Parts: sequence; structure tokens; C-alpha cells
Amino acid sequence: MVRLFSILLIFLTACPAFAMVRIKDIASLQGVRDNQLVGYGLVIGLKGSGDSLRNSPFTEQSLQSMLDSLGVNVRDARLRTRNVAAVVVTAEMPSFIGKGSSIDVSVSSLGDATSLGGGTLVATPLLGADGQIYAVAQGAVTVSGFAELGQAESLTQGFPTVGRISNGGLIERDLQARFSQIPNLALELTNPDFKTAVRIADAINQFTKERYGIRVAKERDYRTVDLTPPKNMSITRFISEIESIRVRPDQTAKVVIDERTGTVVIGKEVQISTVAITHGNLTVRISEAPEVSQPTPFSNGQTVVVPRTYVDAQESGGQLAMVGGTDLPTLVRGLNRIGLRPTGIIAILQAIKTAGALQAELVIQ
Repeated sequence: MVRLFSILLIFLTACPAFAMVRIKDIASLQGVRDNQLVGYGLVIGLKGSGDSLRNSPFTEQSLQSMLDSLGVNVRDARLRTRNVAAVVVTAEMPSFIGKGSSIDVSVSSLGDATSLGGGTLVATPLLGADGQIYAVAQGAVTVSGFAELGQAESLTQGFPTVGRISNGGLIERDLQARFSQIPNLALELTNPDFKTAVRIADAINQFTKERYGIRVAKERDYRTVDLTPPKNMSITRFISEIESIRVRPDQTAKVVIDERTGTVVIGKEVQISTVAITHGNLTVRISEAPEVSQPTPFSNGQTVVVPRTYVDAQESGGQLAMVGGTDLPTLVRGLNRIGLRPTGIIAILQAIKTAGALQAELVIQ
């Protein structure tokens, strides 16, 4: 079976019209972040695709506890239902969200359930890192795949054991932090870089100098830019104006390789010193085609299987080519000229890095 690979070569052009981005897309306000919530619950109403209670004892215990809380005593009964599945519920709680707001939740199977399709999540408390309950999740689970099982064949598409409930979480507790209580106003870069931090500070100062006649930004380090909002102006309005300013972020030379999928991502600043490259593939194919040898009529011979083995060896490639470029388009044309598959390009990039000719950081995932 031939494995299919895909290659992705992405580069940023040097045209400023495409390189300018908003500050809100590359930086965020320090101290403003989402909070992760997690909970354990039950999904009911499944069509025989839930957990087997014998293999998932925690599901049986949870079901008994839930029924006890509803006034149904089943402690001495042997439960055999397959319509219930134990799940872990996760969600992201945005900053400064208020009580009564809704958030999306994700539901993932914990036992041996084959599908959560058509199920309903029973009210599940969602806890934060401090152990306090911040939200409660409940609702119909939506899955992106399906699983059908038969006696001789099964068909599965996507991930039917993972689902999502849109607006399924209800916030029950407000966060103690308030936007106006942030002690020091500062921007944090998503991808820390000294040059990008300086460009952000310069762009903000140029804007505020023309609008308010003062400079309000100063780069602290390669990750943080400190802000001093003008007097008699709300922080919310000030941040909204700052976030819309456009700057051109800088980036490091980096090559990212995912060997599992054959994906190669090459940054704009990547350069390769001129090198000579040859790459060849040796393919050996062994085929077994046994034949049945029948004895002649009225003979005392026996029917035997005679082995037949075919071996075929092919060697392709081996072309020597010069590769080197001062910019990404030249580099891509040089690699494409060799006519390689993604696996070959990955092997060549690793060898070029070993030879010291790849002037970039090589990240292998």
C-alpha cells in the first residue's frame, strides 16, 4: 500500500501590503487570558453505542450515583444498559465573562463507547484549577463522524467518540479580576521577538504622538511592550485604538517538518548556501505467486504447492543538482528542479542542515 504524502511550502512575500498586520493579531493584553475548565459527566440516550458496564466500572458507579440523587435505588441491581457513556467535558472560559453567559464545551468519551452520536450530556459541573465550580454543561452532543458495526464488517468515519455542544456551558461564577483592576498595562507578543517589539512600540508612539501629543509605549524586552494610557481616557477605548494599528512583524528563519504527514513549511527568511545534491531511491519488490502441481491421472503422485518468487529491483534518481538561493522563491525552484517527493525533500533538508548549509532553525515534529 502506497502512503500518500502532501507538501506545503508557505512563504511570506516582501510586499508591505501583505506583511502589515494588526497589533491585536500578534499581541495580547498582559493578564487577559482564557481559563480552562474540566468536568466528568454522563452522556445518555445512546443507541446501544455506550460503555459496556463490565469493562467500564466507573460508568456503572456514576450511573448508580446519579439515579440515587434522583431518588432511584439501584445499588443491588445488575445494570446492563449500553445507552450510557462516561465522558470528560472541557471548555475555555474567556476573561471577564459574566454570570449567565454561555460557552461552547467539548465532550470526549472515557470508556469503550463506540459513538456519542444522538446522546445528551447530563448536567455536569465544570471546575477550574482552584477546584471551584465556574460553569455547568448540559445539552445534546453533536459529533462529526459515525460508527456502524455489523457481524462481519464495521464502518467508521471521523471521530464519533468526541463531540461538541454549542453554547452548552452556563457560567455560574464571575471571575474576581476586573479589566479596570489591571495594575500595569502591557502588551505581550504571541511570538516574542526583539525587532517586532520595537516596531510595535514605534508604531504606537507615532499614532499617539499625532493624536494625543504624547508617547505612551516603551519596549520592556523581546516579549513585552509597556503602555501608559493618556489621562482622562478609558482604558477600553485606548486599547481599542491601539489594537487597530498595523505593523510589520519580523520572523526568524525556520523550517518545520512533519515526517508523519510529509508536510514541509519553509519561512521567508530561510537561505541555503550553494551545495550539490544527489538523491536516489532503491526499490526492491518481492512477489510470491505459488503454483499448484497436480499429478497425472491414475498416478500415485500427490498434489503439492510449488513456490514461485519474483524479485525486482529498481533504482531511481541519482541526479546531481546545484541548490542555493538568497530568497525563498529561488530555494523552492531549486528543490523542485530535482523532482523529489516530500519524503525526499525532508531527507535532503536534514542532510543540508547536517552539512551546515541550511541557514535556519530546523524543527522536526
